Parts: sequence; C-alpha cells; structure tokens
Amino acid sequence: MIRRERTTENRILPSKRMQRIAAVVLLLGLAPAYAQEATPADADHSQMDHGQMGHGQMDHGSMQGGSPPPDARDPHAYSGGLVFGPDRQLKMADEHSFHSIMIERLELVRTREHSSGAYELKARYGRDYDRAVLKAEGEVEDGRMEEARTELFWSHAVAAYWDAQLGVRYDSGAGRPGRSWLAFGVEGLAPYWFEIDATAYVGDEGRSALRFAVEYELLLTQKLVLQPRIEANYYGKPDAELALGAGLSSAVAGLRLRYEIRREFAPYAGIEWAGKYGATADYAQAAGAETKETRFVAGLRFWF
Repeated sequence: MIRRERTTENRILPSKRMQRIAAVVLLLGLAPAYAQEATPADADHSQMDHGQMGHGQMDHGSMQGGSPPPDARDPHAYSGGLVFGPDRQLKMADEHSFHSIMIERLELVRTREHSSGAYELKARYGRDYDRAVLKAEGEVEDGRMEEARTELFWSHAVAAYWDAQLGVRYDSGAGRPGRSWLAFGVEGLAPYWFEIDATAYVGDEGRSALRFAVEYELLLTQKLVLQPRIEANYYGKPDAELALGAGLSSAVAGLRLRYEIRREFAPYAGIEWAGKYGATADYAQAAGAETKETRFVAGLRFWF
C-alpha cells in the first residue's frame, strides 16, 4: 500500500508542474495582444481636431485683466501723494527725507506772584539714520525773553528707538550774559514707553552741565492723554552771573492733561512743581525770589 501511494504521488506531481508551466506560457503569450487592444493603432492623437473640443473658441482675455469693478479701492488713496509709475517716486529704506515741527508747549504759566508765557519746540529734517534736530525752549514775561535755550544737533540712529546726538547749545535772555556749549547726548524710547532725553554740555572756562528729562504718555481714552514729566539740571561749577550753583540746580515735575481734537492739535491744562536747590537756592533767596513754587499751566500742543 505504501509503495502504491508513493507511485501515485510521483505521477501526480509532474502533472501539476506541467499545468503551472503551461499557465505561465499562456500568460506571456497573451500579454502583447492585450497591450495592442489597450492601445489600438488607430489612436493617433496627432490627427485629432482639437478645435472641435472648444479650446480654440475660449476667450482667454476674460480670464484675467480687464477693467476693475466700480467699487474697487483706489490704490493711491493711502500713499500720501507718492505713486508708482514709470519713474519710481516711493522710496524705501533710508532713501527718503522727512521733516516735522512739533510745538510741545505753547502755554500760559500762572504762579502765586506773577504770570508768564513759555514755549518748547522741536524740529527735525533728514532721513531715518541721520537728521538735523533743532530744540528751543524759553520763557517770556512782560513782553521780554527772560530766558531761552536753543540747541542744534546732528542726530544719528544707533539702535532701535535710540539716537545719539552731537551739537551746540546757546543760552540767552534779557539782561543775562550769553553762554555757548558743546552738547552731546542720547534721546529715545526706554522700555515701558518712557521717553528719555539726556544731554551733557561742555562750555568755556571749564563749565559743564547735564540736563535730564523723562516723560510718559498715559492714554486714558483715544483722545484724552495724561502726560507726567520730570526735568532736572546739574552744573559742574557755579556761575555767579547767572545765579547758578554747582550740583543739582533746579528740578521740575508736572502733569498735563490734553485732549487731542486731532492728533496734530491738542489743547491741555496742567500743574507743575518747580524748585531750586543748593547754591542756586541761596542765590534766589538772596534776591528775594521763591525757591519753590507751584505753577498752573494751560496751552496748546500741535505739530505738522
């Protein structure tokens, strides 16, 4: 029985192998015929009439271009007069010069004993990195310029929000001798939006001085702004002709509340506390003047 089973198995195996070989040969033989049916000889794309497909009658011009709709925004509406054209007028980076005049204070000052006027302005002209800066400040009383300070700087941007400044300063006033100074300092925006202006001065006969001012703008509303400000002046040596002592000479702290009718125009009212210190206070007392006073101010702030 065992021999018969083995003999039968040996006969069956060659038969299965032959069937597999025949199937492979049949598939290989049918492959070229299937390829010819999938890609018939008459499928010649070069002879196709593409015009019948509608591509030749398509209006490609209507797919782009044409006139803008009636309600389209004017591309030059927000360019401030600078337009793009054959000759490029809108300049980028540090190519364009700008100018501005800011009247920081044009005010009436009232104290317990007298009233006066005061002004402070700043003008700029130049580019982003280099510009000329004019600063002027003074007090007018009884129609006379009691005290005035004028500074002219070359200002150079040294960091984001910070400028280094080099220039000259001239002090004048009615009945006061003039003083000339070489000035250098920094001006910029400190963290938390504090505006800093610090300048050192060197004059003739060994004179030196330092002026430091800081201010902050607190927006109570979009138009109502509260502006605190502190200013201090130091001198390296006494100046008897101007009644100035060495060290801390004077300091002013104030609050101004302005209402911006427009960004460029804002009336304001405020209060200041001013004091003289050290030998400067001694000069004031000897002349019968107050060493500390409260000032009420009202005026205009505008720029263009």
